[in-house]
Amino acid sequence: MAIYHDAQYLKQGHNSAFNTDHRPGGNVPHSGIYRCMGCGREIVAEERRQFPPHSHHQHTAAQGIIRWRMTVYADHQAK
Repeated sequence: MAIYHDAQYLKQGHNSAFNTDHRPGGNVPHSGIYRCMGCGREIVAEERRQFPPHSHHQHTAAQGIIRWRMTVYADHQAK
């Protein structure tokens, strides 16, 4: 689970991008923190790069396939 220190730098969002699962090796649509929905491992992924390949980590049969879902969006626009 992502941990933060100062809530003033975060706000809750309801964009559909938070509900989309992505496969290993696929293109990262938005920079941010992604969670594997099978085992809970988290990664930082950069927009226009690729998600880690299948060999990044292994799952048990009970965990199912590796699928990445964004939990924190990194906004690159200066405020």
